[in-house]
Amino acid sequence: MAHSIRAASKCFHQSQLVARCFSDVAFPKITTHYTIYPREKDPRWKDIKFERFEDETDLLIIGGGPAGMSAAIRAKQLAEKEGKELRVCVVEKAAEVGGHILSGACIETAALNELIPDWKEKGAPLNTPVVKDRFGILTQTGRIPIPIIPGLPMNNHGNYVVRLGHLVKWLGEQAEALGVEIYPGYAASEILYHPDGSVKGVATNDVGIAKDGSPKDTFERGMELHAKCTIFSEGCHGHLTKQIIKKFNLRANAEPQTYGIGLKEIWEIEPTKHQPGLVEHTIGWPLDIHTYGGTFLYHLNEPTPLIAVGFVVGLDYTNPYLSPFKEFQRFKTHPSVKGIFEGGNRIAYGARALCEGGYQSLPKLTFPGGCLVGDAAGFLNVPKIKGTHNAMKSGMLAAESAFESIFGEKQSTSSFEPKSYSDKIANSWILKELKQVRNCRPSFHSPLGMYGGIMYSGASIIIGGREPWTFSHGGADHTRLKPAKDCTPIEYPKPDGKIMFDLLSSVALTGTNHEGDQPAHLTLKDDTVPVKQNLSVYDGPEGRFCPAGVYEFVPMETGDGQRLQINAQNCIHCKTCDIKDPSQNINWVVPEGGGGPAYNGM
Repeated sequence: MAHSIRAASKCFHQSQLVARCFSDVAFPKITTHYTIYPREKDPRWKDIKFERFEDETDLLIIGGGPAGMSAAIRAKQLAEKEGKELRVCVVEKAAEVGGHILSGACIETAALNELIPDWKEKGAPLNTPVVKDRFGILTQTGRIPIPIIPGLPMNNHGNYVVRLGHLVKWLGEQAEALGVEIYPGYAASEILYHPDGSVKGVATNDVGIAKDGSPKDTFERGMELHAKCTIFSEGCHGHLTKQIIKKFNLRANAEPQTYGIGLKEIWEIEPTKHQPGLVEHTIGWPLDIHTYGGTFLYHLNEPTPLIAVGFVVGLDYTNPYLSPFKEFQRFKTHPSVKGIFEGGNRIAYGARALCEGGYQSLPKLTFPGGCLVGDAAGFLNVPKIKGTHNAMKSGMLAAESAFESIFGEKQSTSSFEPKSYSDKIANSWILKELKQVRNCRPSFHSPLGMYGGIMYSGASIIIGGREPWTFSHGGADHTRLKPAKDCTPIEYPKPDGKIMFDLLSSVALTGTNHEGDQPAHLTLKDDTVPVKQNLSVYDGPEGRFCPAGVYEFVPMETGDGQRLQINAQNCIHCKTCDIKDPSQNINWVVPEGGGGPAYNGM
């Protein structure tokens, strides 16, 4: 009781302080990016030439992840089979293919088997077949084991634990061998349209812009890539995908997407504790029963004894004091897992958002000039905790449809729309499995929380998802936060540097790097909102939901109060801020190409 009173008093005094400083202090300018302040109105740009080099391709793919690479490979396979000339280009913002990829990952190989049947002979980096499954509910001090029945989503028999970045890099090599042109280090920053409104292609981002938004001597305009068809494979909540969905109203008949944030570490552990092929999942502690989330712990079969450990939190959580990063660190202290980490060495860290809306949140997939694949559309199967097989399959189907359109259909607009793609998805395993589990994720919103979700999900899965109703997710994630005055601050244990770590030392393991003298790509529509709204109402949740220390409220240089500081160089491109910001004032845009994390097989 005393703790709650102190917390409430703290929130009250802080809100009073914030309110008092509104009238006393001018808000400092934070955002300088040209998407907020057009260069056409900036006199510093009046003598700069804005012409761009143009190039043309047949099929353009934005994003070189599992879906994008699968689309590229399938398109070239079809062209070779049919004896057609087809230029395929992939634009990837990471400095190297696979450098921004992060996932668990325990994958099904159905799509890979179709795409490259001889993947074993070609040396695909799938080294760890699953040999044992464990699943349990954690209490604060104990673990309740849950049996895994064959046929249920959590049964991983026949699957492989992989380092997905390495698999994507390998897919890139297969694509290049077929003649696909891959351009890493080029960030697609702008969608180009024909006069009739169809997608023409994209422009890559300009480089050589100073932090204050002015042109540097090294300024270079990006280039335009025009295509007959453009496949958007940006992953979760992509910068351009957001714009496409809005322009073509692709969510007119779908619910808002709902998301989670996944945090991951790779550890080298003592050999005596290593069990290659062991897959463990838990739900429950340290989260309360009304906060969706869970953990994974995978033992890899590598030359050194490695494990991948991760923590997922649904971004529909309500308490603004929750820190996904600190919840992850706390999880590792649980008696059932702590011993695995003791004596070990953490060698990698990262995080990314993931789509959890499933069937209810699928947008219209095609539009004049292109389509959405993979996580750009939202094909993750949440109960399975798997999306790679669906992402790859969607890329393959999109490529087939684009090929049919380019070579077989009369052009109705300036670019080709792969219209058969939606039907191909509807008739594939993708839609079938998403429909079967459509009610599992929203069932956790029942008054019984986790327990209600487990009971309902189990029953629904057993009957094959044939219930005649479909639950709603209940709205977008950014609407779910409660005001700080209605919540209790969460006290987290301090990091010990052995099992639990601080945020900045974690970010250092990501290899993240951005050109320092460039405008922050975390743009604010209104620079006053973080203090006037987010800090005063929600006590600055940006500083907690970001897993990389990008957002920080610091004291004003003069007078009382605080201001928001954006440490853009820390950004690991997870997109959580764009999703969870309660004011929807943050717009994540691409930085200069090649910037961001440099993951090694995450």
